[in-house]
Amino acid sequence: MLPKKNRLSRKDVDLLFKEGKSAVSPSLTFKYLVKKLPVPKISVIAPKAVSRLAVKRNLLRRRGYRALEKYINEIPSLLGVFIFKKYQDDVSILENEIKNIFNKIN
Repeated sequence: MLPKKNRLSRKDVDLLFKEGKSAVSPSLTFKYLVKKLPVPKISVIAPKAVSRLAVKRNLLRRRGYRALEKYINEIPSLLGVFIFKKYQDDVSILENEIKNIFNKIN
């Protein structure tokens, strides 16, 4: 799990959905806004369309945060949210998709 200083608040997520740009991969969508911040703020969302069970959605969120921890120091200062499009079992695939999305942005 990321530290609280690196996660978005509900207000920031609403702002991203209104004004954010998008980057897309096969199982993730990344909405972001580039802002001057001391640290990047990123969250992971697993909607009910991905899985009806809360246990599986929470598992996806934890896997997303684990994959994101490796790249949090390499990210420029931005607000961002990863949204799952489908259920993904493999963390290494998530890491590759996150890396590819950040390469697209930079």
